[in-house]
Amino acid sequence: METTEQQRIEQLRRELHDHNYRYYVLNQPSISDYDFDMLMHELQDLEARHPELYDANSPTQRVGSDISAEFRQVKHRYPMLSLANTYSEEDVRQWYDSVKKGLAGEDFEVCCELKYDGLSISLTYVDGQLTQAVTRGDGVQGDDVTQNVRTIRAIPLVLPGTGYPKEFEIRGEILMPWASFERLNREREAAEEPLFANPRNAASGTLKSLDSRVVASRQLDAYLYYLLGEELPADGHYENLEAARSWGFKISLGMKKAKSVEDILGYINYWDTERKNLPVATDGIVLKVNSLRQQRALGFTAKSPRWAIAYKFKAEREQTRLLEVTYQVGRTGAVTPVANMEPVQLAGTTVRRATLNNEDFIRSFDLHIGDMVYVEKGGEIIPKIVGVNIDERPIIAQPVQFIKRCPECGTPLVRYEGEAAWYCPNDAGCPPQIKGRIEHFISRKAMNIDSLGPETVDEYFRRGLIHNVADLYDIDVQQINGDGSRTKSAQKIVNSIKKSCEVPFERVVFALGIRFVGETSARLLARHFKTMDALMAAGLEELQEVDGIGEVMAKSIIGYFHNEQSREIVERLRSYGLQFALSAEQTAQQSDRLNGQSIVISGVFQHHSRDEYKLLIEQNGGKNVGSISGKTSFILAGDNMGPSKLEKAQKLGIRIVSEDEFLSLLQETP
Repeated sequence: METTEQQRIEQLRRELHDHNYRYYVLNQPSISDYDFDMLMHELQDLEARHPELYDANSPTQRVGSDISAEFRQVKHRYPMLSLANTYSEEDVRQWYDSVKKGLAGEDFEVCCELKYDGLSISLTYVDGQLTQAVTRGDGVQGDDVTQNVRTIRAIPLVLPGTGYPKEFEIRGEILMPWASFERLNREREAAEEPLFANPRNAASGTLKSLDSRVVASRQLDAYLYYLLGEELPADGHYENLEAARSWGFKISLGMKKAKSVEDILGYINYWDTERKNLPVATDGIVLKVNSLRQQRALGFTAKSPRWAIAYKFKAEREQTRLLEVTYQVGRTGAVTPVANMEPVQLAGTTVRRATLNNEDFIRSFDLHIGDMVYVEKGGEIIPKIVGVNIDERPIIAQPVQFIKRCPECGTPLVRYEGEAAWYCPNDAGCPPQIKGRIEHFISRKAMNIDSLGPETVDEYFRRGLIHNVADLYDIDVQQINGDGSRTKSAQKIVNSIKKSCEVPFERVVFALGIRFVGETSARLLARHFKTMDALMAAGLEELQEVDGIGEVMAKSIIGYFHNEQSREIVERLRSYGLQFALSAEQTAQQSDRLNGQSIVISGVFQHHSRDEYKLLIEQNGGKNVGSISGKTSFILAGDNMGPSKLEKAQKLGIRIVSEDEFLSLLQETP
């Protein structure tokens, strides 16, 4: 290879990184879009000729690829804790006073920052290059989404600045700007696809896409707000972020230091109004003691740092006119009314729809078509009607009458005893219910057919490939390969469907989507009846003998298995080899070593999964419980046990049992 071409590749990479930084971070482009595209095309051509010079952080990699990879879990070097929330200025004053007391009167500064409403991300840089991007997850570990984050142009792949540590971590929020969010929902609406509820959900769903090209196309943004490492440039949090800004990171221009509680309240009041002019969603203010030394002195509670607090803005309220009420049908057949209103600006976006929950909700407001209604965004997320301006009701306004028939299939609706919702009982022929049940069936906690998603299910349904969950097992590669360009992904889907035949019986029961039967109920039913045949034959009294199964759920189970179409689907699933009974391991003779003991599981384990430990506890007479109380016998603790659980256990004097101790306990001679 000619040295000049290698040099040109390196030069183009430097130039394009710099242009990305100027455009997406500084908002000061120095060349035209056309010139930028010409440089990018030149680099792509050179890299295609010299694959041996591949670099994951090259600007050409920001377009993403169709190579999907499962997200692996990565443990955070520094736990990502949540902040204590408040909605009142009085709570801010109390927090400020507690900091003053905790520092024994020592002077301190508070860094005030905007609280961006997105998906938390942790970025690791080594020698100035992005090496890893991990989501918050549960705070202890998260998903490695490095490949997708590389497509976000506001995040530098190679730092343009100087003076940064050899290795450090920087955290922030991945966001979808309002403009991108509204564009995306317009596209989805035109394609008759489900709309995203808010930019945060859209950003989260996008970042978790298995196709990084999708991520690249949706124009996500990012703001960074926290620097961590062993060799930080300053003791001040504010000063460290200013240094990070000089290294090429996008840091909020709204950041400010305050020296008194009055300064803090002034900052809050200013941004409560001004935030509405920002291009991205914010839902509050974050306050942090600026000095890292003082942060360490203040320490942490079980759940959050004492040196920081989040002030959440009150929900914004506007008035607009109710034009009509439409109705949506969910997976279970529940019919949800939706208010369609004159467009109104609310919390940075245009709101046209709001949920009305159910018929009782409509009656509680005595809603009429044409009413002027008050609309809020609960927590800046989901629009909801919170009141009616009766004084402006038109004389000819007619009360909203809840529909009597399903808007999708025309079947008369029913309302079950004790339920607030109306249901469409035509679960075998109502399209939204059919697709919803298939989406439930393939979900992670059910059959875990992870190569399929809602959009794919909708496509297969429209093409007539699937009409119910059993049809999934008839799909072959040729049917879904289309023009022959998707052989690899088609084979992966077929393999994933086949692999689902190994899913345990209790999850098969859950996957059937029987109304009112959740994950826990399905497990209880599977453990009690042990086979699908026994469950199908169970009567009302026998079902109610199972702990947690009431009359309504029991009747729903009987109704499901007495339905001819449901039984046909179940028998087809049996013929495809799904697990219709507990395994020999699950039905093995149980001991009574844990008889009468209530056990909490917490942490990450080495020898068995959490589900396997739950099974071991039940097999040996114990009971799994989710929260710690005075009745808890002991805690089975793995690595990274939650700090709040640990503190509560110590306070109540509850024994902590390690993984090895627990396994030894089960092997003891009774």
